[in-house]
Amino acid sequence: QLMKIKKIISQIRRDFSAIYECEHCEHEQKMRGYDDANFHQNVIPNIVCEKCEKKAPADYRPLTTKYPEEFQI
Repeated sequence: QLMKIKKIISQIRRDFSAIYECEHCEHEQKMRGYDDANFHQNVIPNIVCEKCEKKAPADYRPLTTKYPEEFQI
């Protein structure tokens, strides 16, 4: 049960807006994000679903960034 990125609505450099979907209850919510390792490893797993109030389990495996960390956009 975690919020995952369902669809990226817009992206400018590493800043983006996306629709997130809860894997538990399928609730969708729109939020902004930042495409770096910290966001994928620490922020997304701690997003609490507005509907069911759950977040990712301890064994969550984060996605990688669209661009490598050292890549200048």
